[in-house]
Amino acid sequence: MMLKKPFILLLILCSSLHSQQTKSNNNEINISGFYDSSHHWYDINDENKIISPVKNQPRFKKNDIINIAENILLFQKENGGWAKNYDMLAILKDEQKEIIRKNKTILNTTFDNGATYSHTEYLAKVFFVTNDKRYKTGFLNGLEFILSAQYPNGGWPQFFPDTSGYQKHITFNDGAMIGIMKLLQKIVNNDPEFSFIETNARARIKLAFNKGIENILNCQINDNGKLTVWCQQHDHITFEPRGARTFELASICNMESAEIVEFLMSLANPDERVIRSVNSAVEWFELSKISGIKVKTIESEQTDYKYHSTNLDKVVVEDPDAPYIWTRFTELGTQRQLFCNRDGKKVYSMSEVERERRTGYAWYTYAPQSILNFYKTWQAAKK
Repeated sequence: MMLKKPFILLLILCSSLHSQQTKSNNNEINISGFYDSSHHWYDINDENKIISPVKNQPRFKKNDIINIAENILLFQKENGGWAKNYDMLAILKDEQKEIIRKNKTILNTTFDNGATYSHTEYLAKVFFVTNDKRYKTGFLNGLEFILSAQYPNGGWPQFFPDTSGYQKHITFNDGAMIGIMKLLQKIVNNDPEFSFIETNARARIKLAFNKGIENILNCQINDNGKLTVWCQQHDHITFEPRGARTFELASICNMESAEIVEFLMSLANPDERVIRSVNSAVEWFELSKISGIKVKTIESEQTDYKYHSTNLDKVVVEDPDAPYIWTRFTELGTQRQLFCNRDGKKVYSMSEVERERRTGYAWYTYAPQSILNFYKTWQAAKK
């Protein structure tokens, strides 16, 4: 029996759709950039959330990239950016989706907690797999938002367009600016997932990337006449270290700086200024490392705080076999180990930090060790 042409075309179309879906389901795209926002949605009491998770909120699997991408498009604001602290893998209820749609004009768009640059990159990778132009459009809108948010001096604020308060500062905290730079770096390096970007746009991206590197170098702290590392935030005009939340004082910040140095070490053919920056940062990490202690998590009474609940506490204990550790903050000028409570008053040991902040913030870090481990290899490659 001869098949009719419309039926044959239908078979071809169904086969093509099935092939695309199978191809998509077999691709797993890195979702680590969504972790911080997802964690905050489920575990942090945030009064700014427009929707909250339901009990046992179901989630898509990591390889369900199309449904994850659909969530990303749903959460994208009209200006091309994203708000923070939602789970892109959540299987949302209809009423949750409707609330999100109604709030697309609220421009609380940010780069904090992995927001915007992680969403933008994910959409590019899904377009690369599926060739669905909606994901390309979402990516290009996100990229335009990122480029528009950059200061003329090359830095990025934490929020845009709302740059009130500390949101206007050039922000390295939680990987904001370096997350943006890593995305632009992939485009500049011609990673295949971004091959669809047109030549004129690439020139603009390259310029933004180079200005970003210049800004990073301008922000590096000179403390007592010696080049050290970076603060979590820097003034968007003078580049001076700046505080943010009451317990985040202007200081030398080891955790964020480790990521900055890692990025600088990834640059191909670094110039003398970049090399000097890395050498100075490594020297600082060597100087500021601490031996013989570790942070221990212990059980404690269940307590509900404004932003989180916990049945744990953290204490610093002596351990001669512990690996090197660094305080997150070091005081400018004195270079003392620095901690702080929500009242904004400095203290100089974690035991003086109230339990709410001890359990709700990372005061120590091992991050600089990876820089020290790689440093000799990086040095050798530059010779």
